[in-house]
Amino acid sequence: MSTPGAANGEAEQMLRMGQLAEASGVSAATIKHYLREGLLPEPVKTSRNMAYYPAEYVDRIKLIKQLQEERYMPLKVIKDLLDEDPERARGMIELGDRILERVGDRDAERITAAELRHRFDVPQDVLDRLAELEVLSPGDDGYSPTDVRIVGAIARFRAGGYDEKIGFTVYDTLRYKTALEGIVREEVGVLMERLGGEMDPDQAAELLDAGAEPLQELIAALHDKLLVHELERMRESVSKREE
Repeated sequence: MSTPGAANGEAEQMLRMGQLAEASGVSAATIKHYLREGLLPEPVKTSRNMAYYPAEYVDRIKLIKQLQEERYMPLKVIKDLLDEDPERARGMIELGDRILERVGDRDAERITAAELRHRFDVPQDVLDRLAELEVLSPGDDGYSPTDVRIVGAIARFRAGGYDEKIGFTVYDTLRYKTALEGIVREEVGVLMERLGGEMDPDQAAELLDAGAEPLQELIAALHDKLLVHELERMRESVSKREE
């Protein structure tokens, strides 16, 4: 392949749109969208309907896709980040990968469904419904330690009287899952922005580990405070209606 007016060495580094899409694993339509959003520099146009793209676009496109799909970053934020410091963006990816590795190591030990049922006296149909709701993520090799903690908490709820007899079911867990999804997405974005590329990935991962327990205590305390506030608000609202 060659481009008019380009030296051979330079031409070998240029790709057509179809080649760029194949090399990056991203569709031509998505690449054109990135171009419109200013995430990629303008290509080398040789005619009205023909353009060539530098080979370095491949890594940039892959990075954009990773930040968008794995880190939930809006394209505008990605553009600002790449314009400011592309290496920092790569640092964010590295930090995320390191955190996932640590979580994966902790979740490597699995237990079977039979062992889980025996340990917490939870019926299989409850486990099945929790998996359908994606609260649990069992695999062929069983349940992860995180899943075990979730089932343990639900078992304690049930033992305390939060069961089907008074209307509580596993579907109530969706309320917390849905609320936490937005919080965690925002939290990941903040962590990546503040730590990615700014701190050694191992050091950042250790910092997050150290903050896990205080974070749980903070969430529990805020939950109690907000619960009291909501009950007081309801009581005040009832009192006003009775006046």
